[in-house]
Order: sequence, then structure tokens, then C-alpha cells
Amino acid sequence: MSPRRRRAPVSALLPDFPWDTIAAVKAKAAAHPDGIVDLSVGTPVDPVDPVIRAALSSVAQVPGYPTTHGTSELRGAAVDALKRRYGITGIDPAAVLPVIGTKELIAGLPRLLGLGANDLVVIPEVAYPTYEVGALLAGTEVVRADGLTQLGPQSPALIYVNSPSNPTGKVLGVEHLRKVVQFARERGAIVASDECYLGLAWEGRAVSILDPEVCDGDHAGLLAVHSLSKTSNLASYRAGFVAGDAELVAELLEVRKHSGMMVPFPIQAAMIAALGDDAHEAVQRERYRARREVLRKALQDAGFRIAHSEAGLYLWSTRGEPCRSTLAWLAERGILAAPGDFYGPGSGEYVRIALTATDERIAAAAQRLTAN
Repeated sequence: MSPRRRRAPVSALLPDFPWDTIAAVKAKAAAHPDGIVDLSVGTPVDPVDPVIRAALSSVAQVPGYPTTHGTSELRGAAVDALKRRYGITGIDPAAVLPVIGTKELIAGLPRLLGLGANDLVVIPEVAYPTYEVGALLAGTEVVRADGLTQLGPQSPALIYVNSPSNPTGKVLGVEHLRKVVQFARERGAIVASDECYLGLAWEGRAVSILDPEVCDGDHAGLLAVHSLSKTSNLASYRAGFVAGDAELVAELLEVRKHSGMMVPFPIQAAMIAALGDDAHEAVQRERYRARREVLRKALQDAGFRIAHSEAGLYLWSTRGEPCRSTLAWLAERGILAAPGDFYGPGSGEYVRIALTATDERIAAAAQRLTAN
């Protein structure tokens, strides 16, 4: 028998999976006599709307393969929803591509775009970990930067923007986004804007990279990533899409066709229903608004300071101490949060506290925070 060829495992390129590092503190929180309040992840807990479930089941009998590009009805529904909900105009339906959840797209985007060792990917200083993971998997250089002056003379291949931000809830204004677009075009970079929380602005207005005020109606070099996991509660469906530059979307489509990366047909039908119905989104948004008010007040009464958090599903909070100490303090009260060090070296005194728990669990967390 010939010897097995030695290979370097791909996982060796990556950091430890963040949530594996809080297993002990999760166990401590779970030992609370009244049960854990898990506010560490942004996973929906409310039911999928009946309109969406009916659409899913209505095509459950269809046996054939779906197309990678999705149905024309789905792409049209995405275009209509972006215009109706966010004022984004001028998107060609052909420049919409459904994806199997946006995390999958973000993790694979540098590789799908053909980036490699000679390319630079820019991610936010405090960032969703998958931006860095995608760059590492493609073998690119990675730099964290929130300001364009930090990049000096460098010419990035890809710039990630995330507004509203996960984890901080920070919203980037029109002028900031305009400068990013101008910089990227001057240096030949692609901008990938993660807009999964765009529909969850609580204070002020959040705008898309594709908004006419930002890009003057020119989508060249721009990709906007959208998820139905948040206000439509479709995390389990793995339903998202990317839209923007028609040439870039066509390239992504071509590569994904060869890879067999297809959103299941029943999920596409569910997406059409979700994109066409604003009522269920409004209901879910108000649920989160109410939970945010309860949790925000309780955290402040307990001595936390909340930074940014003007949008999204999280309260970016600090007690002015190392985040792992705060994590332990919360776990003593049966509450689990995500430590700030998950998201970058500059956030070691913060914890990310999610709004994604039932009303009863949010009320329990508020009571525990203010009990002493």
C-alpha cells in the first residue's frame, strides 16, 4: 500500500471557531435555576409567517433541478422589494443572484472573484468574522481599516462594508459611503456591502451602497448582499441574494453554475413570498424594537454603557472591563453574550448582546440584570 500523501488541512488556515471558546461560560449560564437566556447569537426565535410557509409547501412536489440564477419571478421580487423598502433603483433583474445564505457567499466571495496571494482584502476594524475567513481561504492579504487614509497608497482588490454593522450596530452615512465608492473606483477595487441589517434601523436612516445618493445610480464595482434571515425569520431556510454590478454578478453566476451552488426551488418560492409581503416584516421589526427597549434600559440600569447600536439586532455594550470578565458576570446571572474579542483586536472591552430571544426570555434577562 502506497504511503498517504501529506497535506496541510484547510482548517489550519483559520482561527478557532469563536463560539467553541465560550463553552465553559455557556455551561455556567445554563446552570442558572431559572434557565439560560442565550443572547449570544442572532438566530431568530419567532415563527416563520404563514404566507411564507404556504409558498414553500405549494411547490414541494416539483422534482426538477432549480437554476443557479433563480427564477425570473424571484429576481423581479428582489428588485421590487429593494426599490419599495429602501429606495434602490436601476437594478437589472439579471444582476440579482440568490445565494444559499449570505454567510456562504461572504466566505466564498474572494475565491469566487479569483483573488489570491497578490491581492488585498479590506475588512472593518470590528467585523463579522466571516469577512476575514473568506480572505484567508482565498490566501489573500487582509487589513482591518475603517478609514480610507489608513490604506495609504495601497490598492485593495476587495473592500467589505457592513452598515448597519454586526456587531456594533453602527450606521455609515451617505457621505462616508460615497467616499468609499469614489476611492474604490479610483483604485479599481470591488466594494461588497453586507446589508443584512438594513431593514432594522432604530435611530436615523441606513442606506444601501446601491442607493442613488451613494453611487449616483452607477452600480459598477458594487455588490450589495441581502439576507432574509433577520426580519423574515428565514435563517433556517438559508435564503439570501446579492445584487449590483451586472458584470460581477454574471461572473459569480458562471462560477456558481459550475459548482452546483443552487438555492432549492421551494426556498425560492418562499423568498418570493417574503420579498413581496411587507406586513410580516413590519410585525417582526416591532417585536425587535420592543425587546430592544426593555434590554437597553436594563443594561443601562445595571451600569453598562451602550455604544453605537442605532441599528441591527444587537446592543454593543461594555462595563469598562475585559470582555471575558463581563461574560462571566453575565453567566452568573444565567445570561450568555458574545465577547467582543470575537470581532477584532480593538473590541476587547465589549460584549455583543442579541435581541433575538422571546419576550419572556428578554424579560427574564432584564429582571436578572437589575435584581441587585
